[in-house]
Amino acid sequence: MVNDPIADMLTRIRNAVAVGHERVAMPASKMKVGIARILQDEGFIDRFDVKDSGPVPELELVLRYGARRQPAIGGIKRISKPGHRIYRGASEIPRVLGGLGVAVVSTSQGLLPDREARRRRLGGEIVCEVW
Repeated sequence: MVNDPIADMLTRIRNAVAVGHERVAMPASKMKVGIARILQDEGFIDRFDVKDSGPVPELELVLRYGARRQPAIGGIKRISKPGHRIYRGASEIPRVLGGLGVAVVSTSQGLLPDREARRRRLGGEIVCEVW
């Protein structure tokens, strides 16, 4: 049993990118699907699929690579952890690499990228940063 399933997801992505895998699979949840949707919308992954074949649904991500197999994901980091939650107001949401990366924010209106949370003036829990 994993104590922090979001950190497990991010570690699986980080490891798959490090060795150049095209796909990475993990157990699915609403939160993980929301993070995958943001990664797809922001251009860090090509697509994702949720497969319900079996007792536990599986989330599969297709990673994006550029020229010379350069990964789109340069780094991925968990910010708010189960033992130390990090909450920020809309004006305090960090800009990742000056706007080149994205921070995933859990708000009252669901998971949002940092730019959208700032635009809607919503604060929340800073789940992770991707660049």
